[in-house]
Amino acid sequence: MKPLVSIIMGSTSDMPVMEAAAKFFDQMEIPFEINALSAHRTPKQVEKFASEAKSNGIKVIIAAAGMAAHLPGVIAAYTTLPVIGVPIKVSIEGLDSILSILQMPPGIPVATVGLNAAQNAAILASQILAVGDERIAEKVADFKKTLADKIVKANEDLAKIEFKFKTN
Repeated sequence: MKPLVSIIMGSTSDMPVMEAAAKFFDQMEIPFEINALSAHRTPKQVEKFASEAKSNGIKVIIAAAGMAAHLPGVIAAYTTLPVIGVPIKVSIEGLDSILSILQMPPGIPVATVGLNAAQNAAILASQILAVGDERIAEKVADFKKTLADKIVKANEDLAKIEFKFKTN
């Protein structure tokens, strides 16, 4: 089994957040890999990984980083693959991470999800893969249906709650 998605984090301390992405890929049966690389501490390894990712069969990269969150942008500079950045909340409420990933220069785009939103990154990666893979497309559609089903059920439960002035 060869990975289609690469989850890269700046430090293993990001794993509690990124575990949500790994669990989603397991649920979707999408092969993935997880590695720690640092834009600042292992820049040569980051360049090698990003430069070789496409030829290694990777289709989408999810890169997570906190603080001076340069990892997603550095990866994007070395590859033509889609890169999804996950800002990690470490300091100043994560604003530094969000802005470091979000504010990329023209020509080096990084799709950016919300703070600690690893599952959304995995969903977006799955949707990107689904464009060329009907099996993944069906799994994503099934997942999206479960989201709708949860809201329908929630409204059924809310309808049972009684208040004196509640009208529905």
